[in-house]
Amino acid sequence: MKTVCITGAYGFIGRHVARLYASKGWHVVGIGHGSWSREGWQIWGISDWHLSDITLDSMLTYAGRPDLIVHCAGSGSVSFSMDHPLQDFQRTVDTIVAVLEFVRLYTHSTKLVYPSSAGVYGVADQIPIKESDALRPISPYGIHKKMAEDLCLSYAKHFGIAAAVVRLFSVYGNTLRKQLLWDTCLKLDNQENTFFGSGLEKRDWLHINDAATLLFDAGNNASADCPVINGGTGKGVTVSEIVAEIFRCYKCLQSPEFTGTTRPGDPVDYVADISKARLWGWKPLKTWQEGIKNYVEWYKDGAY
Repeated sequence: MKTVCITGAYGFIGRHVARLYASKGWHVVGIGHGSWSREGWQIWGISDWHLSDITLDSMLTYAGRPDLIVHCAGSGSVSFSMDHPLQDFQRTVDTIVAVLEFVRLYTHSTKLVYPSSAGVYGVADQIPIKESDALRPISPYGIHKKMAEDLCLSYAKHFGIAAAVVRLFSVYGNTLRKQLLWDTCLKLDNQENTFFGSGLEKRDWLHINDAATLLFDAGNNASADCPVINGGTGKGVTVSEIVAEIFRCYKCLQSPEFTGTTRPGDPVDYVADISKARLWGWKPLKTWQEGIKNYVEWYKDGAY
């Protein structure tokens, strides 16, 4: 039985990745923050859960000698990085260094997958965005993700570590209790219909199940060349379309309104060119309409 160590396995992406690996017969070790019961983490396919910071010492203590590490630990919020840049750096950059050093020093045959972010691109010159396009992050969050990517590339080049980087775009799905879908459902519960921005901001909405399968494929393709690929659908959907669909699923007769005010660090449009991911044989399966319908059903079923 192969073993995968998932850092940040308590988080939204980490737990879905854990469940996918478990379904494919892997032994799943989880390390990170989050207090949940044995039953809770076993439901997500985790065989061993360790509550700990991600440091070289904790990796030595808990990770064993895994065949693969999927490093899902780290910051996941632009707004948090704007308010707490040092903590964002520590969560993102310090933790990836710890994981890379663990592999370099103790488990050199272990492969590494790093889920990065489209935030590394900043304001794109063209849409869809290719992996070869310029990286000009406009928030501490994006800058720190780029630094983490550079470290993966450096360790692959200089020390032969087999790695892969996946730049995830707007990942969503059941159990995500933040960001646009969650906030919209909360507003509807409170009979509110006003949102930041113009509503015309375009995003590439990738369902968490599709994101997990792409990260799984990245593990199979990790190498000392450290491939970097986009994780999206290749299609852009505006924020107003997403919100309107949630209103429709809620059977809300009101229409959403937008303030026109944008948040610092948020670009206007993000749509991925996924040609490289498709060359791996991967493709997204869930439509955004189906994904939103499932999300609203999950939320109404007692998520709050």
